[in-house]
Amino acid sequence: MVPYKEPVIEKVFYQIGEVAEMFSVKQSLIRFWEQEFDIIKPKKNKKGNRLFTKQDIENIRLIFHLVKEKGMTLNGAKQKLKVNIDDASKNFEAIKKLQLIKEQLLEIKNELEQLKES
Repeated sequence: MVPYKEPVIEKVFYQIGEVAEMFSVKQSLIRFWEQEFDIIKPKKNKKGNRLFTKQDIENIRLIFHLVKEKGMTLNGAKQKLKVNIDDASKNFEAIKKLQLIKEQLLEIKNELEQLKES
């Protein structure tokens, strides 16, 4: 599973191609999730192109976590978000923080091993 890639430049709106690239998924999946989950509400320009806000991307990240990383069904993810989106969001944030701590600890371990070998 390819992890979420943070965008380098902060924008107000992101096009669907940019959002799909952030999650390494096809644009059709983003459009499908938009239909399935009412928490994704991109604005549309005059041409009808979807423009996603940072909040939309956070909601997609939460759905991505529930469906792709935790393996929940769409109905299971919908139910979890409907019952308590704050709880699901807090759990996801805690997991992100723990993963970051794990990465930092692994870096420290690698540095210590390199010093030991020197």
